[in-house]
Amino acid sequence: MKKTDSGFEAINLGHGSGGVMTRDLLDQVIFRILGNELLDKKHDGSVVQFEGPMAVSTDSFVVSPIFFKGGNIGELAVHGTVNDVAMCGAVPKYLSLAFIVEEGLDMKEFVEIVESVKRAADKSGVQIITGDTKVVERGKGDKIFINTTGFGEVHPRANIAVKNIREGDKILVNGPIAQHGMAIMSEREGLEFESAIVSDSTNLNDLVLKLLDEFGDKIHFLRDPTRGGLASVLSEIAVDAKVGIEIFEEQLPLEKQVAAACEMLGLDPLYVANEGLFAVFVDPEIEQEVLELMRHESSGQLATRVGEVTSTHRGKVVLHSEIGGKRIVTPLIGEQLPRIC
Repeated sequence: MKKTDSGFEAINLGHGSGGVMTRDLLDQVIFRILGNELLDKKHDGSVVQFEGPMAVSTDSFVVSPIFFKGGNIGELAVHGTVNDVAMCGAVPKYLSLAFIVEEGLDMKEFVEIVESVKRAADKSGVQIITGDTKVVERGKGDKIFINTTGFGEVHPRANIAVKNIREGDKILVNGPIAQHGMAIMSEREGLEFESAIVSDSTNLNDLVLKLLDEFGDKIHFLRDPTRGGLASVLSEIAVDAKVGIEIFEEQLPLEKQVAAACEMLGLDPLYVANEGLFAVFVDPEIEQEVLELMRHESSGQLATRVGEVTSTHRGKVVLHSEIGGKRIVTPLIGEQLPRIC
């Protein structure tokens, strides 16, 4: 059987020993693929400089399956953390990267994941500057888990805080909801549609940077609705900001195949995870300008307004249905879709 560049067809416990096999794995896979002037120093960490306030965000990724339509766990880890830093109003610059790998993972799959990390990092404009690799016994790791921490400089014009949300703010999203979660679930369940449901996993920092460059502190708040979906995120914001939020069913962007998959599985798309979507609360004066800017970018072509902030029903989200009814949208209780990010 053909072996990979590392000389092994699969990860084994020796790759996590800290000895020769670990060094070979690092040199022949990690440093070869991800190498840069900071990582190539091969220290236990990296020394970097920031001129002003810094945003930091950390996340762990345990998605199953690790390969799915539209991506894999490697690029998902980069996108997820880059986006979290961007939601703070910061420009992502650096990432730490830690792998927890299960004994027996195919080496070709591991290499493909590391290569996807590199592509996603390059596209996002960030450098991998430090990391770690551990190996656990067969049956105790479900192939691979990834932890990432992102670092970025806060944009000089950014003032992103829940306290800035005010009555009249418009709530915009950059694209269709529920794409990522249903891409994962349709693959798990073996659902077939006329066209494949593809994860929306992508980096959002380029679009956020343009919004901040153009509109500064008129962008009041940013949040990416990953686990728990748009409903849970808006519910949390309503409570934290002590405002009411109204959303409108006919304005919610939802692709036909995603809607069909949700219906088949008995899921509400408002609670399904997203990985390339963000909600932005903006001053009503700039709503149309923001939408126009977003729609000129690849990650915002289907941007639309989904709701607004009100002083009534504080702490609650109210959905206006297409037939004229209203209902309270509550946050997710329990786990609707496990292991989706």
